[in-house]
Amino acid sequence: MDTLLLFLTLILHIDKSLGYFIQHYGAWVYAVLFLIVFCETGLVVFPFLPGDSLLFIGGVFAASGSMDLGALIGLLLVAAILGNTVNYWIGCVIGPKVFDTHIPVLERFLDREALRKMQGFYERHGGKTIVLARFVPIVRTFAPFVAGTSAMKASRFQLFNILGALIWVLLLVLLGYFFGNIPFIRQYLNVIALVGVCAAIVLIALGALWKVMRRKASE
Repeated sequence: MDTLLLFLTLILHIDKSLGYFIQHYGAWVYAVLFLIVFCETGLVVFPFLPGDSLLFIGGVFAASGSMDLGALIGLLLVAAILGNTVNYWIGCVIGPKVFDTHIPVLERFLDREALRKMQGFYERHGGKTIVLARFVPIVRTFAPFVAGTSAMKASRFQLFNILGALIWVLLLVLLGYFFGNIPFIRQYLNVIALVGVCAAIVLIALGALWKVMRRKASE
């Protein structure tokens, strides 16, 4: 319970938390941001980490001189690319083995036909999925894993992985750098970050609901 409250406090007051860390630990903040972005994009058990908010607020602190903009962008790019790469290879190694298992309990939940459809989807739309997923919380964490499970070619994955990381990191950090210190945005920084996260989740939910409704209508 205490851990959950601490996490919620960090999310709801992420600008103050980051400012406190910079004040007391200095350059170690770069390592913390690198680790958070790497874990969110690289390990499927951390989809709840606030990557978008951290990028934007990191840009805000760079504008105030508390962080170096070049170092921040460089480290976050490496973290985002490396995280997705690790996640992809985890999917390559673990995904097919899970679907090939013959453990009775797992057999009830695994849909090999769904895996084949997923492989076909990534052959046709995998590139844009990897890029666009960067901007959608939770999906950002699972997209590279699914790409690996679907046997998307490594060279093609890396091309869109790097492209997506460049767009994601540069856009959000520079938005924070150029606009984050406008008084109105600065005052409601956490609210804006939370609205962005909630909007992305709502869009995912609406998309899933639309698919369910279309499926039922066609039955």
